[in-house]
Amino acid sequence: MIARKYLYLLALARERHFGRAAESCHVSPSTLSAAIRDLEGELGVALVVRGQRFAGLTAEGECVVAHAKRVAAGADDLRHELGMLRDGLRGPLRIGVIPTALPVVASLTNAFADAHPAVAIEVRSASTQAILTQLRNFELEAGVVYSHSADAADLRYLPLWREQLVFVTSACGAVEDDRLEWTAAARQPLCLLSRDMQNRQTIDRVFESLECTPHVGLETNSILSLLAHVRTGRWSTILPRSVLGLVGAPEELRVLPLVKPSVAWETGLVTLKREPGSPLVDALLAAAGTISPVFGKSE
Repeated sequence: MIARKYLYLLALARERHFGRAAESCHVSPSTLSAAIRDLEGELGVALVVRGQRFAGLTAEGECVVAHAKRVAAGADDLRHELGMLRDGLRGPLRIGVIPTALPVVASLTNAFADAHPAVAIEVRSASTQAILTQLRNFELEAGVVYSHSADAADLRYLPLWREQLVFVTSACGAVEDDRLEWTAAARQPLCLLSRDMQNRQTIDRVFESLECTPHVGLETNSILSLLAHVRTGRWSTILPRSVLGLVGAPEELRVLPLVKPSVAWETGLVTLKREPGSPLVDALLAAAGTISPVFGKSE
């Protein structure tokens, strides 16, 4: 449905190396290189900056790759639609999810799997920027991100959950109150998600608005790692309430509402605006409409 030489070019753009691109296409490097030269001859432009090693794509090459990605995605959509007419929808379905939404995304994937059991679902944990980049490169069918991250003309957004931040600390720690102000939280030894995560950026903005600097002694991109470090009693952390509501908080941890201010935000499903639409994406949006939204408790 798309000429093989365009697939070779897409592989080269992805791998940035002739040998690896050829290996991913199950051909020899000379076969891949010759096919791309043929494509350059057909189009009348140089696509690859050539040297002893792959040095990148020309401006024309980047343009051709962008079009080829859209054509390849359309070919996949056609295969899915034809397959659905024959024996039901099949996958794979690739969803990028920000770490703080991983515990609740199971409600979405479960609803989708009920309706389309033959689809193989892949859930990838990634930062918001990585999700949006992969979505626009047709490497994902959908993403789960915060609402303010999906405000772009080429994106479609469906709200799913509303989150509230809470303070998580050791049960034997020094904090004795049943709730905690943000200014007091800033004075506690904290372990937080890394700065490339939207959750961390939200937390940093709250502290900045209060003109206080938090005492952050450890950063990680893993929620499980955060909880493991809090269990040592040395650190506390700040996380969405739903993370603990669904995976459970160990008995040795305490969860306190954060107040002054009480911070909440919306998380939802983001997809590319495409015409015609993708059968997989349309089915995922339909499944999202059947689940009960998960909302963090407000204080």
